[in-house]
Amino acid sequence: MLMTHLPDTGSASHSVPANSPAGAAWQRQGKLWSSLKEVCELLRIPAPSSASGTDEELQFQHMQFKTGQRIHTIGQPFDMLYIVNSGFLKTVLIDEFGSEQVLSFPMKGDIFGVDGIHGKHYTSEAVALSNCDIILVPFKAFSALGKTHAELESAIYGVMSRELVREQAMISALASLSAEARVARFLVFLSQRFTEMGYSGTQFNLRMTRHEIGNYLGLTLETVSRTFSALNAIGLVAVDQRSIVIHDLQALKTLRRLPPSRSRAKQLAAKALAKQQLAGA
Repeated sequence: MLMTHLPDTGSASHSVPANSPAGAAWQRQGKLWSSLKEVCELLRIPAPSSASGTDEELQFQHMQFKTGQRIHTIGQPFDMLYIVNSGFLKTVLIDEFGSEQVLSFPMKGDIFGVDGIHGKHYTSEAVALSNCDIILVPFKAFSALGKTHAELESAIYGVMSRELVREQAMISALASLSAEARVARFLVFLSQRFTEMGYSGTQFNLRMTRHEIGNYLGLTLETVSRTFSALNAIGLVAVDQRSIVIHDLQALKTLRRLPPSRSRAKQLAAKALAKQQLAGA
């Protein structure tokens, strides 16, 4: 009997038969299954050219999760890879004091859960930031496909590598950029992702809070909020709560520091004048 993991709001995982009343009721709101070809299209990789009739019949189950629910938890035994079909999530580490560190924001077409491969347990936690539709890929099924379709295995590893490169780029940005530039690059990153998903890259809603953005970027909530206000004030973006409209994407890409505000500019001008007067005296 096929078993599926139900979303968990605590630390333990639960399973119910996929064809049980509970499992059916949980999933009836969305799509229940995707073919191998559909999964490959979602990941933007080619489907196996040598697919057999058995492969064409292979179906991957969907699960729906509500905002705030956990897809997997830290320490949970690893048996599944997850692909985002729709919705937004965050993956986090939680230390012994219960403090969160946001690692990533998976979106449509992203794979997560790969951190469980090495130690056979998930080392991070995945939480839905919106209602999500997630495709379940049992790791045993993935391994079996890799044995018969080497090109598919290589392509999926390529997807994992692509996401690792994204994370490395963000780490590099955190190490070298000012607070304002970090927020600007984050908006550029979101713009690129929305464009890849076929949505507008210049007008979108943030699914994560400013606190979560700050946690991810290594900034305080106050700094993130102040930077959004400043970017809005100089016309690079329009900000209305979680709604973002990007007016100058190129400027966001190249921003190093924000120009001083009028009050700050006046202060600097006054200091410069005072220095000149002292030098003249």
